[in-house]
Amino acid sequence: MQPSVRLRQIALLSCAVAATLAAGTIGFRLILDESWFQSFYRAVITATLTGLDSVPSNNAARALSIVMVIAGLTIIAYAGAVIVESIAGGLLTGVLAERRREKAIHRMRDHYIICGYGRVGRRVAEEFRAAGVPYVVLDFSEQAKAAAAEHGDLLIEGRGTEDEDLLRAGLDHARGLVASADSDADNLYITLSARSVRPDLTIVSRASDEDAEKKLRLAGADRVVLPYASAGRTIANLVLKPQVSAFLDVVMTATGPDLQLAEIEIDRTCPQAGRTIRDLRVRHETGAIIVALRKPDGTFDTTPEPDVMIEVGDVLIGVGSPDEIRRLEDLFATGGAVAG
Repeated sequence: MQPSVRLRQIALLSCAVAATLAAGTIGFRLILDESWFQSFYRAVITATLTGLDSVPSNNAARALSIVMVIAGLTIIAYAGAVIVESIAGGLLTGVLAERRREKAIHRMRDHYIICGYGRVGRRVAEEFRAAGVPYVVLDFSEQAKAAAAEHGDLLIEGRGTEDEDLLRAGLDHARGLVASADSDADNLYITLSARSVRPDLTIVSRASDEDAEKKLRLAGADRVVLPYASAGRTIANLVLKPQVSAFLDVVMTATGPDLQLAEIEIDRTCPQAGRTIRDLRVRHETGAIIVALRKPDGTFDTTPEPDVMIEVGDVLIGVGSPDEIRRLEDLFATGGAVAG
């Protein structure tokens, strides 16, 4: 229930109590010719159903007592209803909100799961939001719940180390998972649990050192990121190659206003498979540039020549403005963009 509604109910209840006691006090004063304090006392014990100080001496006073009793019953019933609604309403609202979240997650397909919503996880979510990528947050801390509520994220309150919680986050239908917990042990357990359920799932994990990185790769992580090592390389490049670093900052973030990178996988249904970059006139048709092709064996053809053939299984890496990237994705529409 909204706080403004509660305030109105409390104000209404207070006014009803004051009006009832005031009317009873004046009525008893006029009918029984008692003192003001005695009249107020009689009004209070009558309205609160405590009892009668003495039997009223005439029918008018008795009739007023009946009215006071009925008014008291009404006020007490209304006060009880407000209290019960305040207590149960919050619980009911929470249950309904949780059901809506679970239904929304159950309907999701090809989304990403962020296990751990600390500084790293929140940064990942920021990039996903900018790219328009659907995701679900899985965490239990108060800070994570507050951050998720602030951004309107779908959050499952639980631990990524629990199989049940991963399934509640839509693991069966997810495209990928980010293990971004602060603990290497938790990330290792998350990776093992997710990989055992979904052998085809893309898993990216955070690690604090190279030893943890090795274990995470053995557990099934496709990619492992070491934040401290990455930060060190970034700082060094900012000093040694500031312009290169500035360019990479632009193209490597989904919030970049000028240029973006995109991955487009070429599958068997793509009509452009088997044609060369020259035949497709990629730059002329889209304005984007193909900067690399990742071949099915994992090797990269960087700055591919115009006569290079685009084949099934290739992953095309393109760079361009947001509009150019959209046109590039449209050109290979049936292949679909893996991430933008």
